[in-house]
Amino acid sequence: MRSPRLSALGAALAVLLALTGCIQPGRTVHPHSDPVAGAACPVEPDPSITTHARIAWQGIAGGDLIVKDLGLLERCMPSATIEWMRFNGGNDVIQAFGAGSIDIGIYGSSAGVKAMSPPLELPISLIWVPDVIGTSEALVAFDEEITTIDDLAGRTVAVTFGATPHYVLLSMLEQAGISQQVEVVNLTNDKMPAAAHSGEIDAAWTWEPTLTELEDLGGHRVLDSAAAAEAGFVTFDMQTARDEFIAQNPEFMLMWTRVQDHAAQQILEDPDAAAASIAAQLGVPEEVARQQMAGYTYLTAEDLAGEDWFGAGAGEALHSTGSFLAEVRLTEGALTEEQYAGRVHADAVMEVGR
Repeated sequence: MRSPRLSALGAALAVLLALTGCIQPGRTVHPHSDPVAGAACPVEPDPSITTHARIAWQGIAGGDLIVKDLGLLERCMPSATIEWMRFNGGNDVIQAFGAGSIDIGIYGSSAGVKAMSPPLELPISLIWVPDVIGTSEALVAFDEEITTIDDLAGRTVAVTFGATPHYVLLSMLEQAGISQQVEVVNLTNDKMPAAAHSGEIDAAWTWEPTLTELEDLGGHRVLDSAAAAEAGFVTFDMQTARDEFIAQNPEFMLMWTRVQDHAAQQILEDPDAAAASIAAQLGVPEEVARQQMAGYTYLTAEDLAGEDWFGAGAGEALHSTGSFLAEVRLTEGALTEEQYAGRVHADAVMEVGR
């Protein structure tokens, strides 16, 4: 898979709440607000679709937030019932899939592949890849002497086990030949600032908004996931759906994919409008939303229909991640590349993207 060329993330997010006046006039910053008045379905609506869809979303600066903010699913399928459910991490999304309480969900590639792999092997399939992760996830160090990955030898580094930074961190440590010389500890994002303040950790690989919190505590960026991608360790966000739901709702899946593609196109062609929706859903100023958006490479249906993704490469990408998770014993083994490829539902993407 070709490594993406990703733009740099902008300034820090230190004043999120203080700058709410930067939100576009008339827009709300509440993430559970009603869809924007006047927004329209970008394709011909289909009132014959009566699906009840339970959709897990996270605070990831991407197309999902645009779809939610503009109420596109509701407008394109006026007879359907769309239930948006907020989650704060990939492991929570996995649990929801396991409990059968959601139909579609978004998480990082490590969490998504974990859900597909033994022992869970949840009956889910990949339906969309909204972005490749770049500067939005990074290694922050609290000692000025740490300027390269090699400088982590003999140090303690925090990361959330099973998340995409975990895959990147361990891969980079192994490539540097120092994986046995670094103490890697499992911390959730909310625990990292306190651990950094007390001196319990020397560095952490994480994502926003914790990334900026750690920088505000005196940390500095050493590496990010864009550099890791250039080294061959690509991470991405992914959306999956229950296999039974996909089989029972082909018309819904096609419309869902069309709407996701429209949101991706808006990010690329009208980033200001996209930032307005993302800012409203995250409850941050539009400038902050633009900064977060700069940390990703966004993909359209045309991109995903190519050989690098749903055309062939997606199975390889899932297998690479699955092999890593098995190696570090976060799963009980990996599926074969062919089996992971079988977990890719490409029909809707191929129809929309070609």
